[in-house]
Amino acid sequence: MATFYEDAPSAVSAASDKNSFWRAGHTPTLIAAFLYFDLAFMVWVLLGPLAPDIAKTLDLNAAQKGLMVATPTLMGALLRVGNGLLVDRIGPKLSGAISQVIVIVGLFAAWMMGVNSFGGTLALGVILGFAGASFAIALPLASRWYPAEHQGKAMGLAGMGNSGTVLASLFAPTLAKLFGWNAVLGLACIPLVIVLVVYMIMAKDAPNQPAPKKFTEYFHPLKTADAWWLMGFYAVTFGGFSGLASSLTIYFNDQFGLSTIMAGYCTAACVFAGSLVRPMGGALADRIGGVKTLMMVFVVAAVSLGGVSVAPTLGSALALFVVAMLALGTGNGAVFQLVPQRFQAEIGIMTGLVGMAGGVGGFYLASSLGFAKQLTGSFASGFLIFAALALLALAGLAMVKAGWRSRWSTGARI
Repeated sequence: MATFYEDAPSAVSAASDKNSFWRAGHTPTLIAAFLYFDLAFMVWVLLGPLAPDIAKTLDLNAAQKGLMVATPTLMGALLRVGNGLLVDRIGPKLSGAISQVIVIVGLFAAWMMGVNSFGGTLALGVILGFAGASFAIALPLASRWYPAEHQGKAMGLAGMGNSGTVLASLFAPTLAKLFGWNAVLGLACIPLVIVLVVYMIMAKDAPNQPAPKKFTEYFHPLKTADAWWLMGFYAVTFGGFSGLASSLTIYFNDQFGLSTIMAGYCTAACVFAGSLVRPMGGALADRIGGVKTLMMVFVVAAVSLGGVSVAPTLGSALALFVVAMLALGTGNGAVFQLVPQRFQAEIGIMTGLVGMAGGVGGFYLASSLGFAKQLTGSFASGFLIFAALALLALAGLAMVKAGWRSRWSTGARI
């Protein structure tokens, strides 16, 4: 009997067809990676859209709100390294299934028992970190099916699953108003279970799965400066994206007095912009090079986030956030056009390490905005510091770009 995958071309044979992206890899796996990533990211940032309601119920201050929404980001960052190791040991498909089951069971338990304290929100944040760590699984799952000249598009399309943050911002506040915020935790399990079933049917590990290595060998990339630079750049691009996705509902609620639902809609508009352009960022990097793309990204991000710090009205702040998210989303795609070119053999662990750095950047931004508000009464200093980090990244990229172009020889633009 014919199997679901018999007609799927292997990554090796696809290398001979450089003109057709859709014939170069395995489309069912790419779709499965996107769906898994999308729903995982939806629940990863779930505490952000629910934060105003949770804070009111549990009487949390600004710093506690910031730490609450930042905890899943930090745990997602740390767990990405473990997931990167797991991907290279047992394959991305099984790694993804394990992670999805942990998140579903954790959310179901939180719904059944209730979250009744600040400590309880932090514990839930740890569980949601497993959803954020999906990054280190979904991207290698897709990437290993595609040759170098299509990495930007493949990683961009799989990575567009960060659009799940839009779903959280759009629907979580409304569902919380209708059923209570604790019920949202249980309701989230329904689409997660559906996607798990689809994922198990459609996803398939690529035939070029690397042989298992000794534990210490997985961290050899950290001996190279290139790995640290790529981690730093992603700490700014994805850190900015995820930190804002987690914090903007709080910002719009506190800064302009919007209702939780309206703040969620504004957040969704910003996050949608950043999610939409991620594959475009990958495709742009394939065309003009990841370095040129990132240099433009850092300039636009710095200017727009600096502008947010002094934005006087909701309209101006919203416009600047959309521009910032467009830039950061483009940067996310561009970084992962570069990573497989330099570290194709270590793509699993490098996805985990680079993703960890992005999560750390998101934790910093989300928590620092809360502390800035608590200490100064304004979010401005948090945005200004992150804008300065974008300029620092720009300076670093200008330093290394010539060396990268002379040393990397994949045939794709750098």
